[in-house]
Amino acid sequence: MKRKSAAESAFFSPRFVVGFVLCLIGTILALLGFGLLSGGSASAQGPNQNQASSDIEVGASYRNDVSPPMRDVPPWAAAGLKPQHEANENPKVPYRHTDSADPVIQKTSVSIRNMVAPSVPSPILNFDGIPFPGVGCNCAPPDTNGAVGKTQYVQIVNEGYQVFDKATGTSVLGPNSISSVWTGFGGVCETSGSGDPVMLYDHLADRWVITQFAGVSGGPITDECVAVSTTADATGTYNRYGFHLGSNFFDYPKLSVWPDAYYMSMNVFNATGTSYLGPQAFAFNRAKMLAGLPATFISPTGPLGGSVDPFLPADIDGPTLPPTGAPATFVGFPGQASNPNYTTYHFHVDFATPANSTFTTFATPPAAGFSALCPTTRSCVPQAGTSSRDNLDGIGDRLMFRAAYRNFGTYESVVSNYSVNAGGVAAVRWFELRNVTAGPVTVFQESTYQPDTTWRWMGSAAMDGQGNLAIGFSASSSTINPQLRYAARLATDPLNTLGQGEAHLFDGTGSQTGTSNRWGDYSALVIDPVDDATFWYTNEYYSANGSFNWRTRIASFKLASAAPTPTPTPTPVPTPTPTPTPTPAPTPTPTPTPTPAPDFSLSITPSSVTVPRAGGTASYTVTIAPTGGFNSPVTLSVSGLPAGATGSFSPNPATGSSALTITVSSSTARGTYPFTVTGTGGSPPATRTTTATLIKAARK
Repeated sequence: MKRKSAAESAFFSPRFVVGFVLCLIGTILALLGFGLLSGGSASAQGPNQNQASSDIEVGASYRNDVSPPMRDVPPWAAAGLKPQHEANENPKVPYRHTDSADPVIQKTSVSIRNMVAPSVPSPILNFDGIPFPGVGCNCAPPDTNGAVGKTQYVQIVNEGYQVFDKATGTSVLGPNSISSVWTGFGGVCETSGSGDPVMLYDHLADRWVITQFAGVSGGPITDECVAVSTTADATGTYNRYGFHLGSNFFDYPKLSVWPDAYYMSMNVFNATGTSYLGPQAFAFNRAKMLAGLPATFISPTGPLGGSVDPFLPADIDGPTLPPTGAPATFVGFPGQASNPNYTTYHFHVDFATPANSTFTTFATPPAAGFSALCPTTRSCVPQAGTSSRDNLDGIGDRLMFRAAYRNFGTYESVVSNYSVNAGGVAAVRWFELRNVTAGPVTVFQESTYQPDTTWRWMGSAAMDGQGNLAIGFSASSSTINPQLRYAARLATDPLNTLGQGEAHLFDGTGSQTGTSNRWGDYSALVIDPVDDATFWYTNEYYSANGSFNWRTRIASFKLASAAPTPTPTPTPVPTPTPTPTPTPAPTPTPTPTPTPAPDFSLSITPSSVTVPRAGGTASYTVTIAPTGGFNSPVTLSVSGLPAGATGSFSPNPATGSSALTITVSSSTARGTYPFTVTGTGGSPPATRTTTATLIKAARK
């Protein structure tokens, strides 16, 4: 149900109210009770301050079960490859913001000093993640994000996930399709997963959370598919759930961990995606999902209204829990037409008595003025070697994933960021709110990072256990290909500055063309739960100019040393969680295995070969790189070739390298065809993949 705005309620002048008080007072009280007279004021959005949203929706999982171990699920089959397409519609949120001078751009003197002699450390690990086409998605953008646990890092993109050993960066599982997590589950979660994935590590329970949205083919996105691991091993079994949210188009799901629930924000549109209806908050019963029991969700009924800006739920980092009974916090994007603010919402959820649940506006700390980025176009951020028609979408209408929460004992902190226009280029506006659950909520610091004329956007912010802050982001300009970088500040640096400067995580060697100007919807910077100090960042890049050929990168870095901290014990919730209390080991930091298990990786050269219009052959070399003493033959296969093309390997099986010859007939349609080479070998069998491109020329 669409909320009325404060502007609409203002038409009830005192004289008018007095004249019709007897017939209107009941109606006004009812509307206030249902929160319908909120959502459009300049100082607050959504439910009025300290006022409950009494119209509560309760939904139940329409199915739940336990998956087979992911390590035993068959890998993705090339037959499931989809046509090249934009990952999802991702309609824009209406633009209302009024541009104003930016008073918090980082001082030029600090920026110049940091650019000349940055103090930010280089990456520790730096390795490639899942490449295009993901796992059968064949789409752009990848919507790259990931999470880190005690011994594993899991990356997720449209529409695949991969598990890595966090000590070495070697692959443990995958990449596999996200939908494979729901193998045998049935319904849209198994057959119509559509991406916008989120991977979380619930460090309070030592579990993994995988989610993506789904909907009936040809219809709107209406379901959220959530899986919670049964152990600390991301390659094991999962408690699987399907939730039907309604009949609207539920876009841009962002999940978070809080002691009493898994919270989620959605940007809601009408079924055709043509009208923004506002954000909507959801709370999923975490205790039930950890136990593998049927679970419910609670939500204020319907989105908050088209005049309310998107928000994000706060996601816990660190060993210290929020104050006992503290409500989950949501923070809104400051897109108001006047008096922009970080509208702070409180969600009190009661799964035992859902009617007691409330969703309220708690505070409206002001945001510094700024100019909106790409307010009316998706073609904004320039790249080297491309025309303006291939400029990239800056997505300047929402907060960027995540809103990272941390309790330092004497105060609470939430850090996040969004993209703005500063000095005519994209810049990262980051901020830190204090005391978001108990108040008073204040903007402790905020700044716009724009040290030069390079465009910086698609950021993700996090803070370590010592209060040091880092932001990972994309960087591009008309003279450089899109790059991955990060900037940082120590807790002792002057406020409102990224005082440690900037580091290059990975410099792409290509620019993107086509794909509707999309460049990801989010990236992810997360904190290692073992030492509470190591940052892990993942984002996308291109290795060569082209369409639908993205790559992803994963890297870790540390700003300062920190002693390991044990995983905290969750505070009991109304429905007791069956999760056992983890016992801190004498040495919490896991000891890496000195010698890795036998394994191998695949690579292919060249990355692309063109054959003439009349047909012919394309020759590639597939290299098998053993690690950990691997010496078994590897059986090779190729998938994803177009009709009329066949591939053969010599030798096959192979131990070092193999020549791949692809024969292309004259009947093969011209076009660009990414394909996948799969190798299987060893005992127990390990499967690895690599990708390349075949091009059928348009002319002889």
